[in-house]
Amino acid sequence: MKELKEIESIQKFYSSLDSEQLQLIYYRMIKEKNGSGIIPIFVSSFPWLLFLFSKPLMDFLFKDGSMLWALFGFGYLLILIGSVILHFREKAWASFHLEIIRIF
Repeated sequence: MKELKEIESIQKFYSSLDSEQLQLIYYRMIKEKNGSGIIPIFVSSFPWLLFLFSKPLMDFLFKDGSMLWALFGFGYLLILIGSVILHFREKAWASFHLEIIRIF
């Protein structure tokens, strides 16, 4: 299987490194795992930014029966879903590497 070969190649790579290099990679992976939490903060703070400009934004989106509000809502939901997927993917990737490094 493709996934098992990928895991095996990552394990071989980590086994070829000395403990000092592994420690540096371990610290980087911890930073990566914790840093991916920034994505949900940005996504959840965006509505507050829109709230600040709500009156002009509402006037623009709902002007003359316009459907801009639907396009705006769809775009926002698309960005929200994409960033949540990216957040959990990055977090899982960092956890995966941390577990492999702990073995060595």
